[in-house]
Amino acid sequence: MDCVNVSPTADPVDVFVSYAGPDRPWAEWVAHQLLTAGYSVELDVWNWSVGSNAVLNMDGALNRARRVVALYSAAYFERNRFSLDEWTAVLAERPDAHGRRRLVPVRVEAVNPPTILAPLVYGDLFGLDEQHALEVLLKAVEGVAGKPSTSPHFPGRRAFSGGDGPRRPGTYPAVWNVPHRHPAFTGREAALASLRERLTSGDRAVVQALHGWGGVGKTQVAIEYAHLFGGAYELVWWIDAERPDLIGEQISALAVAAGWVDPETIVTTALTTTMQRLRAVSRWLMIFDNAESAEHLASWLPPQNGHVIITSRSSTFADVAIPVELDVFTRSESITLLRQYLPLLGDREADRLAHALGDLPLGLAQAGGLIVETKMTVPEYLAELDVRAAMVLAESKPASYTAPLAAAVQLSTSQLRTEDPAAFQLLNLCAYLAPEPIPLDWFTAAGADALDEPLATVVTARLAFRLSLRRLARVGLARLTDDGMQLHRLTQAVLRDQGTPQECEMARQRVEGLIASVEPDNDGSDPASWPAWATLLPHLLTLDPATAGRRVWTVACNALYYLVMRGEYQTALSLAEAWHRHWLAAAGPDDRHVLWAANQVATAHHRLGHHEQARRLNEDTLSRHSRALGDDHSNTLTSANNLAVNLAALGDHERARQLNEDTLNRRRRALGDDHPDTLRSANNLAINLAASGDHERARQLNEDTLNRRRRVLGDDHPDTLSAANNLAVNLTALGEDEQARQLDEDTLNRRRRVLGDDHPDTLSAANNLAYDLTVLGHHEQARQLNEDTLNRRRRVLGTNHPDTLKSAAGLAINLAALGDDERSRQLTDQISTQRRRVPEGDALESP
Repeated sequence: MDCVNVSPTADPVDVFVSYAGPDRPWAEWVAHQLLTAGYSVELDVWNWSVGSNAVLNMDGALNRARRVVALYSAAYFERNRFSLDEWTAVLAERPDAHGRRRLVPVRVEAVNPPTILAPLVYGDLFGLDEQHALEVLLKAVEGVAGKPSTSPHFPGRRAFSGGDGPRRPGTYPAVWNVPHRHPAFTGREAALASLRERLTSGDRAVVQALHGWGGVGKTQVAIEYAHLFGGAYELVWWIDAERPDLIGEQISALAVAAGWVDPETIVTTALTTTMQRLRAVSRWLMIFDNAESAEHLASWLPPQNGHVIITSRSSTFADVAIPVELDVFTRSESITLLRQYLPLLGDREADRLAHALGDLPLGLAQAGGLIVETKMTVPEYLAELDVRAAMVLAESKPASYTAPLAAAVQLSTSQLRTEDPAAFQLLNLCAYLAPEPIPLDWFTAAGADALDEPLATVVTARLAFRLSLRRLARVGLARLTDDGMQLHRLTQAVLRDQGTPQECEMARQRVEGLIASVEPDNDGSDPASWPAWATLLPHLLTLDPATAGRRVWTVACNALYYLVMRGEYQTALSLAEAWHRHWLAAAGPDDRHVLWAANQVATAHHRLGHHEQARRLNEDTLSRHSRALGDDHSNTLTSANNLAVNLAALGDHERARQLNEDTLNRRRRALGDDHPDTLRSANNLAINLAASGDHERARQLNEDTLNRRRRVLGDDHPDTLSAANNLAVNLTALGEDEQARQLDEDTLNRRRRVLGDDHPDTLSAANNLAYDLTVLGHHEQARQLNEDTLNRRRRVLGTNHPDTLKSAAGLAINLAALGDDERSRQLTDQISTQRRRVPEGDALESP
């Protein structure tokens, strides 16, 4: 039944229908029957406008309704649904003077309600013919909401006439040829509900084109929709649209099944008759499954009186339908499907299996079937999938799919190899990248060195390149956006597995060249480059720099620097240690990239508070750089800068000062006063001066550094904000507390905007502003800021990180000042360091 467009009002209604999402067909049938019987009814999908507040709507409906018809099912009693709030709210009310409650329960499937509902007698609507189900419904409602003034209409099973009103769910129209639904179908609740909403909204929305990757379950969703909402239609007809030349025959068969023409009628006459009949009536649904393109289908689409669903791997249906992309399962849907096959599957193994299969419904169904059939364990299956994907994904085809995933991929790629060699080459390159989006401009900017012919030529011609991309999408091997493409991880695995060793090695080398050619210009120090690095990183990690060729080592080292600058210290440390270990074995301890990786390991250690580990690494790196490159080489000076910061963190301020002074002088001589590296050394020397008590000289050097950084790098660059932070420290030491507060407040606001609320540098600025507020006697403001900073640092850095302990100490001071001595003592017992203002050393340099 189409949506009854009635807005909720304050007027009372006889019945509010309470149900869970999967039971919407039952809800529509119940609501329609009650309306026909003369009751006033409120149903969310009829009465509540899209985008309105569902909670307020529900509250209003429960207040307006004289009775609440509850449709009992397993889904209805799930704890994460609004239906739980509805029935518990009504149950909490006292019975009326006759001992009756507003809740009117009826079951729509075999389910045992919770014990608290046991006193309420329910009727069963399922398992009955329509007339008996209607009698049960009306008997349950009669006498509690007022006897209806009209008798209900029974649609019955009759020849198609376009009548109104849904049938009881589970019954289908006489004109029906939809394939059987999959017994293990699960999930897609949101997709089905959304599809129903769009189809019943009118206008162009009555034609919906479901598209997406091969194996994502487009056909299964269309089948499930037809079975779920079949009672709302008087005709449902399924057409296999993969071969356009056979569509006419199938529409002619519809005319015969509906009794509009004799079986001997020629096809052209049957087609004309069908279109005339469909134009005159509504309440019909036609499904065109597996259509190749809009141009192949446009002439066969019926008039828009009824509903049409198209399924296709292609997204090019905007001219004739509303394209709707069907994505992979949510993780919870994946696990639910896996447990249809493997009921005893544990949470951890289910999650691992779903992740490895990329939540692709076909892959999940094949995996579940194969594990059941072979009795292999999940680890065994995952190991086989890792090394023999094409073989594994060729097995256990579900009955509801036309081919296993591997066969579908292999068929499509064999067609591409002949029809569009450039698309075939592009596909095989992308198989060695990550399953995340791949920017198209990577290929157009890569140059001839990174690509083979004919792809190298095709990418230089915009239209030709887009046509090749369209072919990939049409066969369901890629998902396209305006500026990128994406392959599913299982498609990639099959593609990698079906190539010869020589083809695989050649493709990998091409991808290494591609990654090297698209490295962002900035080394990761400037936040402006971070989106580009965020896009590149998953593809770099998939390539695995530990075992990749040397041309990606530079990209890998800069990617580590990006991670450190983003505050991802633990991730940077894990990767840097792994890459350093492999490169050291391959190239020796004095190799430039090996030393570069050692520098990144040390930097991550320093940021995590592991200063002694950082010092040892930086001392070794400095020694090797100095011996091989000389004292004035930029790499040597970077190592000297970083070692000086480690020494200062360990309290060796005099040695740090000497090293920073020497480094600053060498950099001024070689690079000039305004070079970013020179300013890093100046910033760090100012810290050493302040630590030795020379606050005025430190202030002068910090002011000069801040002014130069603002001019050279801009007001919001991380290095500029670090200099502002350190100048505020000097101001506090010199007693200029209000000026320090103003500068720290500005720094915090800028860091929040540029870096985000949880970045370690942002939290450092918050810590320092809280210190200023404490010094100025604003203990309540300081407490609030310290409490927030402490919670964030615990989450981001861990409970025992030095910065976390400093926030805890600061909060303890505020609590004591506010008279909360007990909580202050509790915090003090948990920490062993005295909180102080902390200047920020620029240790984050890369060679």
